[in-house]
Formats: sequence, structure tokens, C-alpha cells
Amino acid sequence: MKSVLIGVGQAGGKLTRELVAYDERMGFGSIRGAVAVNTAKTDLQGLPFETVLIGQDRVKGHGVGGDNELGAEVMQSDNREVLSALDGRITAGVESIFVVAGLGGGTGSGGAPVLTKELKRIYDVPVYGLGILPGRDEGSMYQVNAGRSLKTFARESDALLLVDNDAFRSAGESITEGFDAINEEIAQRVGLLLASGEAVEGVAESVVDSSEIINTLRSGGIAALGYASAEAAPDAEENINAVMSTTRRALLTGSSLPDATDADAALLIVAGEQDAIPRKGVERARRWVEEETGSLQVRGGDFPLSSGRLATLVLLGGVERSERLEAFMQRAKDAQEESDAAAEAEAEDAADMWANDDLDDLL
Repeated sequence: MKSVLIGVGQAGGKLTRELVAYDERMGFGSIRGAVAVNTAKTDLQGLPFETVLIGQDRVKGHGVGGDNELGAEVMQSDNREVLSALDGRITAGVESIFVVAGLGGGTGSGGAPVLTKELKRIYDVPVYGLGILPGRDEGSMYQVNAGRSLKTFARESDALLLVDNDAFRSAGESITEGFDAINEEIAQRVGLLLASGEAVEGVAESVVDSSEIINTLRSGGIAALGYASAEAAPDAEENINAVMSTTRRALLTGSSLPDATDADAALLIVAGEQDAIPRKGVERARRWVEEETGSLQVRGGDFPLSSGRLATLVLLGGVERSERLEAFMQRAKDAQEESDAAAEAEAEDAADMWANDDLDDLL
């Protein structure tokens, strides 16, 4: 699936860089262009593709300080600069645009939905979001930002592929170490998804192409992507159990949004050496995904790839009923209420200071 990426905010720019690097390293050629957009000048430095600094008249290149309302306003004012950077990149061969953003910060959570809405108005290809939910320990401001952004981003995009940071963080990792590892994990998953159906080694017996991805995401809303891999045996018949086990792990424990199994549609992709992919195993795994998700729209196929392993991807479309997502939205709501209560208490304390009877009036 030939795509152009637009990274918005610090997290969006870093993840876009990792996606481009993975695509180049694997030689897929799925990513046909990339642009990074930010309000903080320092966050754009070192990115190996075109960058756009927005909001210079408002924040002077210093970022929006986590204020996603300001992030949205700045993107609304300066979106023409971003669109100019895309001139010549959205060619006839491009099949989708991905707006990539962390949903906890100010520029990404505020600017990504605004930019997505404008892109959909102009271009006639699907505009998808790739959004990163903040972890539980990232502070209440990030939870509130993400909760507000999530609803808008999902509404404005053709589908929002969601990644929960907590699904990837390992115990004992620092936040920085965790983010780097998460970006690598996401790049591998999304990179393989975009590459499926492209011209690589071999010819798939059951072809997975861009239309399968688009149809799986057609219902819109929230999407999730699962992944798992295992060592492959040389003989395809010996890999039936491997395909089944990786499919189960991809959906049940390897998803970007854990516990999201109730879906409107799904796409199963098995990647590996062409002769090592068992057709019976792929079909059996597809039927299992159908039963597990409760969807009658489950597509499946293989992706020939030079590797000693078998990798399974499970793309789910329409997973808004996820318990994990509901729990996050409740967390964001609680954080908003705590923030409002703290602001109200601070205002009352300030008012009490002026009513202090221990001080005489000056006049």
C-alpha cells in the first residue's frame, strides 16, 4: 500500500522517522514520501525528510506547551504551509495518507485532527490516522489531551489505527527507552502491513493487496493491529500449528490495543517464505479470527517474504467496543475532573488570600 506519512508533533515525527527507516531497510518501497510538522523547532532537527515549522508568530518555535487547543489553532492557521510541503508527493500512485501523532502532547493531539480534516477535503485517497495513546504514568494533562483528541481524530479520519503505549512498555524501562522500543515495534507492524501486496519476492497464492486493507478499514472509527512471529519449518504442512499459534498470539496478546477482539472487519496476513506458508493453516486461522471477532468480514492471505520465520498480522477495523478503550476514556474523564477541581481550589485559595483579616488595608 503506497503511502505518504505526515508526522505531527514530537512523537509523530519520531515514529515517522522509524517507519521510513524500516521501509528503507527492508527495501519495500511502500512509503512514497514523508513530512514532519511541529511547533517546536528543536524537535524537527535531525529528521531525514522535509520538515515544516508552524505557529512561529504565536509560539516562536518553542512549542505549545501541551496546550492542544493552541495546537489546533496553530494548525488551522498554518495548514497551507503543510499542504505546500505535500505538493508533488501525493501522486497518482499513492494509495493512502497517514497522519501520525502522539495523542498526549499539544501539537500532535491538537493539530493532527485539524490537518486530517483538511487533507480529506483536498485529496481523494483514504486519510488514516496513526495515534499513540499515552501510558498511565504520563500525567493527567496527557490523559485529558488524548481523550479529547481521540474522539475528534477518529471522526475526521477514514480510520484511526490506535496504539496503546502500555501494551508495549516493559517493567523497569525508562520513559525514553520505552518510547524508542515502542516506535520500533510499531514500525515493524505498520511497515509490514503497508508492504503487503507490494511487488516483493515471490507471488502470493492468495493475494493481499491495498484494497483488502482499505475494505477492512472502510467502516471507519478505531482500528487495531496485532502481530506475532515464530520459527518456520521448511515444509509448509509442518507450519499449520505455527500459523494458528501466531494468529492467536497476534490477536489476544500482541495487539496494539489489547482486549480489542470484537470487530466489524478483520484482515489476516501471514508473511514468510512462499513455500513455507501453509494454505490450510491460513484458511483455518482465518476461520478462527472470524469466530473470535464475531465478524463475517474477515479477509485473509499471504505475503511472500524472504525470512526464516513466519509472521502473522491481524488488522481489526471498528473496535470501538474495546474494554481497554473504554477504560482509557474513563481515565481521561477522571483526569479532566481532577484538573477542574484543582483549578477551582486554586482560584478559591487566591480569593481567600485577598480576604485575609490579619492584614490592614493600605488605604
